[in-house]
Amino acid sequence: MVDPIRFIAPMPRLSQDGARFVADVRRLESLGFHTVAVSQHVTKGWQLGLIAAMAYIAASTSRIRVLSLVAQNDLHHPALLSKDVATIDVLSGGRVELGIGTGWHADDYTSIGLGFESGRRRGARLAESLEIIRRYFTSDSVDFEGEHYNIKNLAALPACVQQPNPPILVGAGGPMMLDLAGRTADIVGIHAHMSEGRINKAAVAELTADSIQHKIQRVGAAAAAAGRPSPRFQFSCYHVRVTDAPDDHGPRSSWAAGVEAEKDLLKGSPAVLVGTAAECAEKLLEWRERFGITYWHLGPDIDAVSRIVDRLRSD
Repeated sequence: MVDPIRFIAPMPRLSQDGARFVADVRRLESLGFHTVAVSQHVTKGWQLGLIAAMAYIAASTSRIRVLSLVAQNDLHHPALLSKDVATIDVLSGGRVELGIGTGWHADDYTSIGLGFESGRRRGARLAESLEIIRRYFTSDSVDFEGEHYNIKNLAALPACVQQPNPPILVGAGGPMMLDLAGRTADIVGIHAHMSEGRINKAAVAELTADSIQHKIQRVGAAAAAAGRPSPRFQFSCYHVRVTDAPDDHGPRSSWAAGVEAEKDLLKGSPAVLVGTAAECAEKLLEWRERFGITYWHLGPDIDAVSRIVDRLRSD
């Protein structure tokens, strides 16, 4: 059975008017988006606190799901993060998803006095965190002794509504993270390998069709080696233009300029989506067939993207 295509909307911007924020979230729900994503950065104008925003969105809606895309592992203790996510899961009736990754922006660390260690070191901590989180969601109590975390007789409360656990999404771009995601995640967010810690030509080149295909195959191989089914796949399309939208030049993602500059390199890549709403919907169906991607974030232009969402509501 083919998984249906589902759409992720970005969190609304925060103003001084909480009622406006709630209205914006409820509009996303009415437009047919499946999920609202809350990002986590602490510098350069990023506004929302992750857990507080996720809880508020869940409390202000009745259908739409809420996803951390993604929680930065080193900014959370895995036991406390598990408890926060489980709490939102119970209070929302099972509408939360935990996205988690190593973090890639050094300023998010140095601005609060944390050292930004190597990718291998951050990946090792994330591997331990994922083990703790999985145990929290699937056990009555957690005991864990590792290189980075030690937990003794932690009561895994509250018990989650979603069984065996709220979906766990791991963001992955490089080989080590793709392997880890294949072994541990329910959903893998396929991403560029941010080895240089910035959005540049090298990062954009990670988003070619062949590169994405290779990443997906690597995840599948890691899952098979671990004796588990392949995870589902999430992808963020960074250059989206719906040509029959009333205003086809709406807000764009922070990646859009870099991706647009490399359109020839990215021909056929799901990083670029241009066409009428009907044509865009057809491309997403084609990419589901080719890559197996079923969970899509199409950027901040909600008015344009909602036209695609409407085309695929009954998929």
